[in-house]
Amino acid sequence: MLSLDCSNMRQCRIIVAMVVYISLFLDNMLLTVIVPILPDYLVQFHDKVPASVIYKNFSLHYVPKLIGAVSEAVVVVQPTNPPVDKTPTIEQENGSIGILLGVKALVQLLANPLVGSGTARYGYCVPITFGTINLLLASLIFGFGTSYTSLFVARAIHGVGSACIGVCGMSLVAQLYTEPERRSKVMGTVLGAMAVGVLVGYPFGGIAYEMAGKAAPFHVLAVLCAGNLVLQYFQLDLSAYHINPLPHDSSTTTEDKRATWWPLLSNRLILVVVGGIWISTSAMAILEPCLPIWMISQLHPKKWQLGTVFIPDSIGYWLGTNFFGSVAYRFGQIRVSIVALLLVGSSCILIPSANTVAGLLLPHLGLGLGIGVVDAALVPLLATLVDAQLSHHPDQDVGFSVEESGGEHGYGAVYAIQQIAVSVAYSLAPIIGGELVPVIGFATVLRALGVLNILYVALLTCSSLRSSVGNVPGGTGKQTDLPLASSEPTSYRRFYNTLE
Repeated sequence: MLSLDCSNMRQCRIIVAMVVYISLFLDNMLLTVIVPILPDYLVQFHDKVPASVIYKNFSLHYVPKLIGAVSEAVVVVQPTNPPVDKTPTIEQENGSIGILLGVKALVQLLANPLVGSGTARYGYCVPITFGTINLLLASLIFGFGTSYTSLFVARAIHGVGSACIGVCGMSLVAQLYTEPERRSKVMGTVLGAMAVGVLVGYPFGGIAYEMAGKAAPFHVLAVLCAGNLVLQYFQLDLSAYHINPLPHDSSTTTEDKRATWWPLLSNRLILVVVGGIWISTSAMAILEPCLPIWMISQLHPKKWQLGTVFIPDSIGYWLGTNFFGSVAYRFGQIRVSIVALLLVGSSCILIPSANTVAGLLLPHLGLGLGIGVVDAALVPLLATLVDAQLSHHPDQDVGFSVEESGGEHGYGAVYAIQQIAVSVAYSLAPIIGGELVPVIGFATVLRALGVLNILYVALLTCSSLRSSVGNVPGGTGKQTDLPLASSEPTSYRRFYNTLE
């Protein structure tokens, strides 16, 4: 599947992993670089809406229903800026602005299963390149666009690119690194690209915007995406789609598609692991739109503090993904994720107790660190579970082929499921939070979510114990240990991926 003309196989896969890292970095940089620029874009198209209101309403992922609630809060706290007669206009524009903010996450949610299924025919390299092309197009449209429609199209295209890179990037790394400990470390490092992209995107967008105009940062991103495409051309085998053509018979195709997904969806431990990723991500998804409103009403922060309050989360996430991948493997990926979920839950409970903006720093750092450790532990574990699924069906057609290195179809499907969970978190959590916060309050909502994260530990523990001593879902044999795709001696009986 890869172009392995390198003189050293280890160096070659490091370069490919670097390509995935760069792609994820550019994806998240494009997501955040627009934050300081979007207000001027929206004011240009909606000149009756106060820029201050639009700025405080912006969320990285979306918030259709929350914009109205935010605007009301801003009017109450800062009554001197927006005149009363402009409030109806804000409500009228609520739908169009909400659609603009939400289209990226929605398109990504819809595209994830399509990309996961498409890996059976096109492999992983072609979708990654296609996703990078989408990032290039989105950057150019953002840079040259002069209408609301152009922004809408750019964010939709960005959603397709994110789905391709997110699903196939992690699948490709999982296929390259079959040694579980090395896989856990490298996948954690690659996941850290998202945090780096977020951290770089904010200041880069603001500085480039101030110095050279709103189109400048997007032109730079377009050049970077073009450079990444050149790197992919030389390092990835883009002819991989010839390897696994789909059968022409429609009934066979339907059965192959079902066989690719159903064994994974019927595996209880896979669903519980994905659920752990979903519930931890939901904490951040609720905070993004709701925390600034609560800060304005309770802490009265300065404007720059609203924009920097999430930096500790990104730093914590980067620390968690970069330094806890191998730690999770050595001490048990489920064990470490349990501790991380407890940290996420505790941080959610502590955040509403802060009396100053400085008091938010430590809980936010803990939240980001917890989510990063959960991802570093559980995302590589999904690949190990796919390997386990393959080993328990050596003679059955379950959508995997032994000849395909690492069960590549299963990797594409399982990481599509994982990306769907993340997209659902960023789509559903803010809407639910936006409905509940005005009714029961921000503190109650966040603390309830923290308790749910803590309670989820019991489900993760029980499911892991059942999988380690009972029947494997979808299989017939007893499982005493999750098979590790390595050459370690069988006498080395440490349960890295399950609980004893």
